Formats: sequence, C-alpha cells, structure tokens
Amino acid sequence: MSAIYETDQLLAEYLLFHFGSAEEILPSTESWPQGMRDALDFAVRTPGYFSSTPVERGLDLGCAVGRSAVEMTRSCGEVVGIDFSHAFIHAAEAIRKGERVGYDRREEAAQVTRLHAAAVLPNPTSRLIFQQGDAMDLPADLGSFERVHAANLLCRLPEPERLLARLPSLVRAGGELVLATPCTWLEAFTPRENWPTVSTLDWLKGLLEPDFEFVQQAEEPFLIRETARKFQWTRSLVSVWRRRA
Repeated sequence: MSAIYETDQLLAEYLLFHFGSAEEILPSTESWPQGMRDALDFAVRTPGYFSSTPVERGLDLGCAVGRSAVEMTRSCGEVVGIDFSHAFIHAAEAIRKGERVGYDRREEAAQVTRLHAAAVLPNPTSRLIFQQGDAMDLPADLGSFERVHAANLLCRLPEPERLLARLPSLVRAGGELVLATPCTWLEAFTPRENWPTVSTLDWLKGLLEPDFEFVQQAEEPFLIRETARKFQWTRSLVSVWRRRA
C-alpha cells in the first residue's frame, strides 16, 4: 500500500472529506456547480445502503479516518473500523476519544486554514473500535458481522481477491455487505494481472454470487478538496449484497 496514506497532506484531505461541513468544503462565498454539492457526505451516504434494523456487529474495512464507522454505530451494537494507514487510525481513535483533531486545509501555495475534526459519538464510545490492519490479511479471530462496509478500498489493494475470498466468513448468514469502488484500477496500487478482466461489477458477481445474493447497484459521487481551486470529483459504484443462508 502506498506511503501517501501516511502523509500529513492526505490525512488533512481525508479529515475534511469525512468530517468537514459543507461550508468548510464549498464556502458559500463562492459559486459551485450543483454536482459538487451533491457529492458531499459520501462517508455518510454509503452506510445508508444498510437496512435500519438494529444488529449486533458491524465492520468497516478501509475505514480511513472513521466517519462511516461512526455512522454505522447508529444501528450496530458494536462497530470495528480497520485501515492500513497508521495515520488515519491514529486520527480516528483520537476522534473516538472525543478529541478535536486539528488539521490544515490547504488554500494555495503555503497558505492554509486551520480546521478541526470532531464527531457526535455513540454512548458508550467502547462500542466503536479502531485498529490498524491489512484488509487482505485480517486477523483470524476477528469474528463475524451482520454488516460489512468497504468503500473505495478494492481498487487500492494489491490482491483484492484475497479480501473477497474472506468475506463469506466475515458476513453472517442473512447479513448485509456494501461495497463501493470508483473502479480506478491503477498499477501503482494493484498489479495489472490482478485487475478484473470484465467490468468490475461482473467480476464481483462472479466471485461473490456463490455465497451472496446481489441486491442492488447504485452510483454515488464523492468530492475530495485538494486546494481552494482543485477538487477530485469521482463517481463510485455501490453494490449491495446479502449473505446466503
């Protein structure tokens, strides 16, 4: 996994992406296309594909700085968030402890604005657990979950099929799986021989359908602010699955 996910710059971009307000990302003093506004709160929208029925355990793989894991606690008794980045997990854990995590929003050149990330947390916060780990080599004693969420992770793994092969043992019978991926397969992250040879959705169906029922697909845009004038607008393919009995 690339070391870029340990840099202060990317940590700041993800804290803003996950916890920044609409005003902090798209200031009202400027005019923005509606499509950019529609792409806000991606880390809140993808967990929204789970049903609202309360369950015992949830897992957020590739949780980054933790916003989706926080959202999952609204209907999961316990949520485990795992990410490969030590910097991301350190920030997520600080937020879980109730800290306001400071970071610099880059404007241009060396100009920055100091902001802080915080979250409305579950009570007790022990219901939310963050740990550093490799999605391709998860602990054997991790257990199973009624809900598993993995957003913008698959196409950043060197061997994504290793994670997909583990999913049947992670999701309990009748449980839900939500995957989101922008399908931006890059050799910097995934060797070409490990890319899908068909569409990403057909690839997922071929690997998952023996154990999972395909429920629905959707497209969800997301927006990452790099500077006051440079943004990444991307669309992620969301697929929803139910574990077969």
